[in-house]
Amino acid sequence: MSRPALVRYAGLAGSLLLAVAAWLGGASRPWQPTITPLTVFRGENGVVLPLAWLFGTALLIGAWWAGRKYVPSTRWAYVTAGLWVAPLLPFLPLASYDMYSYACQGWQQAAGLDPYAGGVNVLGCPWADAVAPTWRTAPAPYGPVFLLLAALAAKLGHSLGGTIAVLRVIALLGVGLIAVCLPGLARRAGVPAERAVWLVLACPLVPIHLVSGAHNDAVMVGLLMAGLALAVTRRSLPMVTAAGALLGLAVGVKATAVVVVPFVVLIVAVSPRRRANVLALLGGLVGALLAVSLAAGRGLGWITGLSGSGVSVQWTSPSTAVGMVLGFFGVNAVPVTRVIGMVLLAGVLIWLWWRARFADPLRYAALGLAATVVLAPVFHPWYAVWALAPLAVTVRRETRWLVLPCAVAAALCMPDGYNLALATKVPGAIAMTALLVYFGVKARKALHEAKSVHPVAAGESRAGDRLLRRDP
Repeated sequence: MSRPALVRYAGLAGSLLLAVAAWLGGASRPWQPTITPLTVFRGENGVVLPLAWLFGTALLIGAWWAGRKYVPSTRWAYVTAGLWVAPLLPFLPLASYDMYSYACQGWQQAAGLDPYAGGVNVLGCPWADAVAPTWRTAPAPYGPVFLLLAALAAKLGHSLGGTIAVLRVIALLGVGLIAVCLPGLARRAGVPAERAVWLVLACPLVPIHLVSGAHNDAVMVGLLMAGLALAVTRRSLPMVTAAGALLGLAVGVKATAVVVVPFVVLIVAVSPRRRANVLALLGGLVGALLAVSLAAGRGLGWITGLSGSGVSVQWTSPSTAVGMVLGFFGVNAVPVTRVIGMVLLAGVLIWLWWRARFADPLRYAALGLAATVVLAPVFHPWYAVWALAPLAVTVRRETRWLVLPCAVAAALCMPDGYNLALATKVPGAIAMTALLVYFGVKARKALHEAKSVHPVAAGESRAGDRLLRRDP
């Protein structure tokens, strides 16, 4: 068997095993997570379920990793990714209960209630018992675009099962939009289209979280990539306006998408009609946001709802991990370290934007999203896709640094949504903090070495400049 065939069918075997895990122990109603490391060791879940999850995840990750340097064609990558997704479509949500929160928020919106006014414990929902307790008191943290989509799912689906099915179709459309945009953006950046398609669509995070779990990140990233694809063409003012509208809709799903807007301004500003392009972009963005906010009828309440998203405290967020380590010594430092992380993120984004003025803004937009994923106060595995998609179309050389974190993230959640970060709080927080210290020391050493280098002769390029021009 050829290597591409081996990669394809090893991943398909992994997907089939994960389908078995979803069937036997996916996120079900009512909320009752039963699959934890403790229950696995006790044998309470039998043998088939944990083994199907373990080997299925390992095969899917291994096939994705092995295949990144052996992608015969773009078509082959599309077909293989589709084969890996298909087995998970008929079964329970895998690795998260969030889809049930979406369903209840959609039901509330469709019923004329305000999902930004409170959680299911206040507003009610016929499927409230399926929502994870962490989120029962929290208002919807999503924008008006997703509220309208979730309401549509509730109206079309009628029942919980029907609503889940429509939400999964919406997520598939988001993934499809990503798939359409990848080749053009990759070619524009000089990246092989087949590799970009493989890195994103075959990533285990896509079948497990974006499709099976139907996370709305699929819609956000799809709209974001579509906006970027239109923006890089800059052919006409209507196209630039449409790019702004797509970016506005992406922000209307999750506010995180706003990170790329300053970089896109630089993209469209590289034109003789600079001012007109920038105004068209911002006009499309603001117009789309206002339109969907009016259509949802909730005003700007979604902005205040963002505060509830920080309830989760896990070491997978570096700033939170540092606070947790300090907490082991009796110091309640998580709120402080999270604020420090956000301040640092603001500084990094400003620095990246300044650098983007003299380089490729698309690449720096991807790095900005990566910085947001790393420095945000909360990290869930599917957040990695925010950065994965734009980085995959801009990274020209080695991809291990991009693939490895996504592979680890794909293995964090058990079939019914239990996050292994919960079972590894102490070692995980210590390891993440140690990793930060290690990178800090390495960065300090690199800066010291850079300062000690003798100045080069006049007219020659400096070593630091050459390094900054290299692709990540």
